[in-house]
Amino acid sequence: MVESPVADERMADVTDALRSRGFEFMSRDREDGWFLYRGALESDDKSYPCELRVDPHFSDYPYVRLLERPPGLPPVVPHLGTDSNVCYLAKGTVALDIFDPAGQTIACLERAGVVLASILKGELIDDLEEEFYAHWAGEFCLTDLKDERLGEHTTFVVQNGRSIYAVVTDDAERTKAKVKTLGWPVTDVSMTTYRVKTTAKPRPHSTNWPIQTVQQLLEWQGLLDPNCRRKILERLEQARATGVGGVAIIIESPLMTYGVCVDFEWEVQKALKQESKPPKALFALPAQPLQVVRIDDRYSSRRNTPGSMTLEGKRLVLVGCGTIGGYLADLLVKAGAGTGGGKLVLVDFDGLMPQNLGRHRLGFSNLFAPKAVALKREFERSAPGANVAALACDAKEAQLGDFDLLIDATGEESLGHWLAHRYKHAQMLSLWIEGPGVAIRGLLRRNAEGACFRCLCDANRAGELRTIEGEMPKLLAGQGCEGLYVPFPATVSVQAAALGAEMVSGWVNGRDAPALRIRVLDGSFRAATLDCSPPRLPGCPACSS
Repeated sequence: MVESPVADERMADVTDALRSRGFEFMSRDREDGWFLYRGALESDDKSYPCELRVDPHFSDYPYVRLLERPPGLPPVVPHLGTDSNVCYLAKGTVALDIFDPAGQTIACLERAGVVLASILKGELIDDLEEEFYAHWAGEFCLTDLKDERLGEHTTFVVQNGRSIYAVVTDDAERTKAKVKTLGWPVTDVSMTTYRVKTTAKPRPHSTNWPIQTVQQLLEWQGLLDPNCRRKILERLEQARATGVGGVAIIIESPLMTYGVCVDFEWEVQKALKQESKPPKALFALPAQPLQVVRIDDRYSSRRNTPGSMTLEGKRLVLVGCGTIGGYLADLLVKAGAGTGGGKLVLVDFDGLMPQNLGRHRLGFSNLFAPKAVALKREFERSAPGANVAALACDAKEAQLGDFDLLIDATGEESLGHWLAHRYKHAQMLSLWIEGPGVAIRGLLRRNAEGACFRCLCDANRAGELRTIEGEMPKLLAGQGCEGLYVPFPATVSVQAAALGAEMVSGWVNGRDAPALRIRVLDGSFRAATLDCSPPRLPGCPACSS
């Protein structure tokens, strides 16, 4: 690995600074280039032999590892890993000053000494709750559950290379479609899962860790929550009586969800080797920690918007799967559209042509396919839990049925007028791009008092609610069989879709936001109208009763 002269000079400064603290340079890792030093970590006037690894790029905090575990420490203490690494800073909490590598390295070393002193005094014990997962290593257990129902759940086991994962679900067909997209085959391993609840936040056992047997599991849970211990034992005995190959126990705690697996087949295999009857000691069976990983649609859509409603359970119709609609459909699905009993209906009769590729969500593999159908196929792979339907027909001929929100992303003015009239009693969002990507606009009609798309167009023709000051430029490109079109890059389409997604989020959360939203993208123009909520125009031919 070749470093620049500046980098070499900085590492020389680090080495000099550490040498003044009694640290000696040992070697440099051939793979990642990190520098290894050995010395003593000073903590409350005591010294502890340690290793220090320093990133030559100063992107990561230095690693501090004790060479000898201090005597008298319990097996598990906060901020000290099983390999004796001292966790002195949470990743991302402090930005290292790359222009002062020596000073930053010494500061990190001093911080590690302060944390070690607290560890040795028995302080920071409550931090074990926050660090629990760092002490709970094991195979993944995937859960695809819609609710918090306790008790028994359907489980199948999948194979990912040499690893096997338990997958817990309340809808086997939906979940198998998800793992199929990952290319993970379902094995014939028999397993059942029980979900239990505890009132206790988990923390590692102070003297017996990690757990290795059912007995240790029950002893540990008995200290945390005796009632949960009783429920776990009942479920283990219940599963064992059914003759199933193994059981997974998922524990829902106030802090997090974690799990444990008990393999009953191990009991039988051991007995066969000993040519005796299977042992009856349930407590002696091995218990394997499981890292519970949620793959349910609710988690995917809610994780990034805590405290907000998603589109779960809503029935949405998106008319137009072109340059705006393709990206918008993707954002709607990420926000929960088509989940929890909801549905996303895509309406577009047009096919994806080569000239569309430069600014469309779909790619070359979908050429000449109906856009709505191709998008649906994309979501079957990327979001197999979403209920998405495709109508490859003219919007005027589509049978939409009941819906909660209609979105017009076509940008076609005449169709916008028709939709505003045909669905004048429905809630409707219109999105479009103005000029050659000069601006984007969105109009949400929540009720009969608000302006519809035709109301806004009539107001614009009267010189009101205009988008920009002055005339909107007109620019056409293309020729021959390609036909004329308005040129603008895909970045404009993405911003229009993002505006639409924000307005849909505001709609589902009932936010009192302006119904008309305007974003001028071309810095050479100034907005003529601020975001507002225009009223319905009297006598509008589209929305007047």
